Amino acid sequence: MAIREIVKIPDPVLKAPSETVPAVTDEVRALLDDMLETMYDAPGIGLAAVQIGVPKRLVVIDLAKEDEEADPLFLINPEIVWASEAESEYEEGCLSIPDVNDVVTRPAEVKVRFLDRDGAEQEMHCDGLLATCVQHEVDHTNGILFIDHLSRLKRERIVKRFAKAKRHGQAAE
Repeated sequence: MAIREIVKIPDPVLKAPSETVPAVTDEVRALLDDMLETMYDAPGIGLAAVQIGVPKRLVVIDLAKEDEEADPLFLINPEIVWASEAESEYEEGCLSIPDVNDVVTRPAEVKVRFLDRDGAEQEMHCDGLLATCVQHEVDHTNGILFIDHLSRLKRERIVKRFAKAKRHGQAAE
C-alpha cells in the first residue's frame, strides 16, 4: 500500500467523468488499498480514485471515528439508483478543496448499486452521513465537486482562490 498525492482544484481531471471499471482485479484491489491509506492519512472519510489522478469509478469510504475500529466500504462502479424526495443539509468538505467547507443540500436517503471488493454486485440503502458521503463521492466519479452545489458566486470565489494560489506555487488561503 502507498499514500498517493491528492489532486486539488483547479486540476481539470477532477471535472471529467471517470471510466467504468471492467473487472475487479488484483490491480483494482491494490488501487483501492492505496486509496484507503491515502484517505486515512489525509485524514478524510471518503475518497474517489479521480482524486488521486486515476479516472476510474472507484470509491472508498470509512465513517468510523478515531476511537473505533476501521470499517472501510469499497464501491466499484457505484451508481445511485434511488434518492428520497426528503432532503438533508450537511456541512461538506473535500480533500481536493482543502480548508473549504459549506452546507450542501442533498437527498436524505439514497440507494446505491455497486460491485464490492470481490466483484459481487451489491445494493445498499444509505441515510444520514453515509448518504451524504456516498453522494459526494459518486459525484466525483461524474466530474462533479461539492462546490458545484453552491451558488455560482461562492463557487467562483473558491475556484479563483485556488487558481491564484496554484499560479503562485502556494496553498490556497
